[in-house]
Amino acid sequence: MNKGSKSSFEVRPTAGSLGAEVRGVDLAGPLSGSTADELRRALVKHVVLFFRDQKLTPVQHLAFSRLFGSLLRVPYVKHMDEHPDIIAVLKEADERKISAFGNAWHSDFSFLEAPPMGSVLYAREVPSHGGDTLWSNMYDAYEALSDGMKRMLDPLRAMHSGRPYGVAHAPKGVQTSRSIAIERGNRDADREIAHPVVIVHPSSGRKALFVNAIYTTRFEQMTEAESRPLLEFLFEHCIRPEFTCRFRWAPGSLAIWDNRCTLHYAVNDYDGSRRLMHRTTIAGEPLVGAV
Repeated sequence: MNKGSKSSFEVRPTAGSLGAEVRGVDLAGPLSGSTADELRRALVKHVVLFFRDQKLTPVQHLAFSRLFGSLLRVPYVKHMDEHPDIIAVLKEADERKISAFGNAWHSDFSFLEAPPMGSVLYAREVPSHGGDTLWSNMYDAYEALSDGMKRMLDPLRAMHSGRPYGVAHAPKGVQTSRSIAIERGNRDADREIAHPVVIVHPSSGRKALFVNAIYTTRFEQMTEAESRPLLEFLFEHCIRPEFTCRFRWAPGSLAIWDNRCTLHYAVNDYDGSRRLMHRTTIAGEPLVGAV
């Protein structure tokens, strides 16, 4: 039980840096205001929360997601026809030698002017083994930097672009699951948006790095070639094992994470098995820098 709370659920950390499993709460039913408040505080503290053995309809999944904010219909990816606030993240058993959705370290849709606050991922069908997801703590990644590096990064801004999903720059030879239906004909995805390299989280007040290897292309007012050495250092630094946690999915498992202070990675090691997840996206707001 959370100390100082009337809630009956438990929050158990799963790794040293981030992540906690929440036990003793049924997300299918209406949650009290105090329980919802406790869950929001737990998310701020642990940045990713895990729930097991949940039996949710899409409507219940949506209701739980809305406890954390309004929902965002992210561009360039097909949503479910019957539930347009849900993305069906599906890889079929016959889809071999292809990239799974999210199969690289990233922050969801960081190239939007207001990047998502977070995501809620619910497992409907999972392979008997494989298909795990990893998260990395961008607070700890920032705090582990030297004081000199922090002073250099604090005032910088970096450019983010959706080029991997844009028609002009779709990677050659990279095929994603046919079920994801990524839009390839919208050139707006190729434009660059500037975000602070170091953000101040609006709820915790802590500083976090905000760069990722998929969408961050360069530093503002620098070329890609000039930016590459430092960005590559940061990309590798952010995913040091001590900053990460890993979750093994089972049917009925659910994860919610804060997209602004984490990266995540969907492990694509389950060729020959079907994996179906439902994902909602919680709307965010423009990011505030450290300087």
